[in-house]
This record gives sequence, C-alpha cells and structure tokens, in this order.
Amino acid sequence: MSLSNTKQTKKLPIYQQITEYLSREISSGRWLAGDRLPIEAELAANLGVAIGTLRKALAKLEEDGLIERRQGSGTYVSRAPDGKPVYGFFHLELLEGGGAPSANTLIAEQRDVTFLASTFPGGSVWSIRRERMLNRRLVAMEEIFFNAAHVRSLKVDDLHESLYLHYETQFGFWISKVEDQIDCAKAPTWVCEALGFPAGTVLPRVQRWSWSNEDKVEEFSYTWFDPNKARYIARWR
Repeated sequence: MSLSNTKQTKKLPIYQQITEYLSREISSGRWLAGDRLPIEAELAANLGVAIGTLRKALAKLEEDGLIERRQGSGTYVSRAPDGKPVYGFFHLELLEGGGAPSANTLIAEQRDVTFLASTFPGGSVWSIRRERMLNRRLVAMEEIFFNAAHVRSLKVDDLHESLYLHYETQFGFWISKVEDQIDCAKAPTWVCEALGFPAGTVLPRVQRWSWSNEDKVEEFSYTWFDPNKARYIARWR
C-alpha cells in the first residue's frame, strides 16, 4: 500500500480557476447569451480576488469569444463554451450563490473496497480524500475512488487539482457523463472533524458514478457538504 498525506496538489492558477468558474456558470445557464455580468468590483468581491486577477480571467474569456466587454456599458455573455469546462460537472455553490471551486488533496491510498468489487477488478482502487473549497472557504469533503490498475504508484503531488483533467492527461480518457444520487447520511469521523461537526452528524451527501468517453465507469465518489455554507445546484437550459 502506498500512502501520502502531504498537501502539494498541482493547482490551477487563481485567474484560471476564475476563468473555469465563469465558463461553468455560463455553460450551466446561470448567465445566458446577452446577459450582463455583475460589475467587476462586485464580481471580484464576491469571488474574493483582486480586480487585476478578475480582469485577467475576463480577458481570457473574451479571447475565447465567450464574453464581450462594452465600453461604458459592462460585460455581456456572447455564447456558451464549446465542450465542457474543467468544472462542468461541479454542482456545489455557496448559499449566497456562486463561488470559485478549488481543492486540496489530503491522502492518496490504495486499498480494496468491497462494494466496488463488481465495478473495478476485486474492488482494488485508489482512494483520494480531498477538501473542497468555494472562494477558498472549506465547504465539503470528498472521497474519490478509481481503478488501481491505471497507476501502480501514486502520491498527492502527482495529482492535479482537477482529477478529471488528470484522467485525461495521464490515463487517456475523459469523463463524459455522471449520475448523482443525493441523500443524507451519517458522515465519517474524518469528515465531521474536518467540517467542524460532532462525530456521527448527519450531513447531505452526493454519491456520484462517472463514465468515460468509452462509456465505462471510471470513478465513484462521495461528497459530504456543510449545508450551512453550501448547496447542491443543477441548472438546465
């Protein structure tokens, strides 16, 4: 068994986190073509970033043709992005709305998980435990499982902050669809401790099955989130 517990996950630059977040929000239908985005000062304050960082993100979106900045009027959505943004399947947001997602990987551990034996050979998986933040505020804890056959040795600092991006660049597949099941359950002790709840607290939980572009289940995950800080949201258009 290989075990790592250092926090050295490969991070997206902050401006790219903001770019991906805004792209996701446009893709999900929060802002439609023709809608005006909040003014820069308000948007930067809501995201907890400097105006300069926000403008760098907006410049990238404008370069990609997703937004248009009109002098004296504001910033408007031009179109939805092609394909899926990095956080396209991410469905948590702050109670007040929005929030740029980021993550810290805590542990990468290889083990056998009985209930996954029919999905992955013998249930042999890598278990990844992570903190999930919105605007750098801790709102959730995740445990993610994928087939141990993909890699023999794995350390925290091998992993990208976006596991979906890691799968694409390192394992040669990408996640094309997911199924979420939402319930409430007693959270594990490590989750309660991290989120500041008494042991055995019942918390909202998202169980997710993820399929690759080859229509094969490649990941199963649990996400427990703090309902005082975040909510699960899905939008269609």
